[in-house]
Amino acid sequence: MSEKKNLDMARKIAEKIDENGGTAYFVGGYVRDRIRGIENKDIDIEVHGITPDALEKILDTLGTRKEIGKSFGVYTLCHFNIDIAMPRKETATGSGHRDFRIDIAPFIGTKKAAIRRDFTVNAIMQNVLTEEIIDHFGGMKDLKAGVLRHVNDEAFGEDPLRVLRGAQFAARFGFKIAGKTYKLCRNIELSSLSSERVFDEMKKALLKSPKPSVFFEELRNMNHLSVWFPELEKLIDVPQHTLHHKEGDVWTHTMMVLDEAAKRRDKAENPLYFMLSALVHDFGKADATEFVKGNYHAYGHEECGLTTVKSFVRRLTEENALIRYVLNMTRLHMKPNAFASDKSSIKATNKLFDEAISPNDLILLALCDGMGKIPQKPCGEIEAFLRERLLIYEEYMARPYVTGQDLINAGMKPGEEFSKLLDYAHKLRLAGVSKENALSQLHRKK
Repeated sequence: MSEKKNLDMARKIAEKIDENGGTAYFVGGYVRDRIRGIENKDIDIEVHGITPDALEKILDTLGTRKEIGKSFGVYTLCHFNIDIAMPRKETATGSGHRDFRIDIAPFIGTKKAAIRRDFTVNAIMQNVLTEEIIDHFGGMKDLKAGVLRHVNDEAFGEDPLRVLRGAQFAARFGFKIAGKTYKLCRNIELSSLSSERVFDEMKKALLKSPKPSVFFEELRNMNHLSVWFPELEKLIDVPQHTLHHKEGDVWTHTMMVLDEAAKRRDKAENPLYFMLSALVHDFGKADATEFVKGNYHAYGHEECGLTTVKSFVRRLTEENALIRYVLNMTRLHMKPNAFASDKSSIKATNKLFDEAISPNDLILLALCDGMGKIPQKPCGEIEAFLRERLLIYEEYMARPYVTGQDLINAGMKPGEEFSKLLDYAHKLRLAGVSKENALSQLHRKK
């Protein structure tokens, strides 16, 4: 849906509200991005000066109203990316992120409404009809300076997610977090957050940031890795081979790989899964690293880290497809570069790509692993070799091949031996053996 269509509807809503004695303002991230000249298709409007009943009647004249949360005073219109909210007061009733009493307060005024926002750059309001900017807390100045500054000490600390949002905004926009805001963030406890909310903020950092490493570096500087990202924290000060990894410890290498992955995530079949794999690919080094023959090595870290990776991902999500993908990528991530360096056989690379859930993404991860260190491993020849071999694998997989029905037609009966014959047929397929020759070999093997 085009932004113009949403904006046209926003103005119609604002005109109706104005006719009824109220005022509609653009608020939140939409205003921030609009001022910066960045497209944001999700429009947020806050309505002041009329009752919820009056707002509902107005919306009903313009389309099909949907209540996102009637008790919160939040609505939308079907077929539009517009959230329409009433100003509200939030009062903490406990330490959890759901422990709030929320009261709709359409007549509290713009300053009291804006004070509940997290950062000054998100507290800027803009009159929908006149385009007048309402900036009670210096958001325009901070936006120009690229500074994330909290609006209010007490309100900021009521929702610990704002710590993660600060780190996420710093990564996405390249903003610096103000010193006082930093101190406040360090003293906020994150354990009450739900895994869904933590995962959602991390997801935004991984998918929307030019340098996702900033998200995790900020959390490290705030001493906020231990609750949700302890496996990542364990990588700090884990040494690496001093010749092949002059960048330093495993943490530094991981952050460099993550930023390399951000440059290539648009080429991945599943960008989120790919980025998460880049984050966790070397978790095994925390346990596998040892000093052998005068230097540090982490032999078998790709296998050693699988249990740790699974524990980390499951803390954040139960999405089984994601977990399978990340474990698969972690286990295989060392092989593409090794195979390219050794100019391994077609049979070997076919087997590798057959094991990979996403051969394309595995190649990308291997390239990032080689580029995300000092000295960087030039990736041109490696990628050319792997891409050529992937084309060969795909061509082999497009050829006719032996199926279970073929075996049945040849008089073979399903069972344990039947399954073994199918497995063997697949190995022949990877080796480039034609269907006819494969069937002939299977008859002899039978």
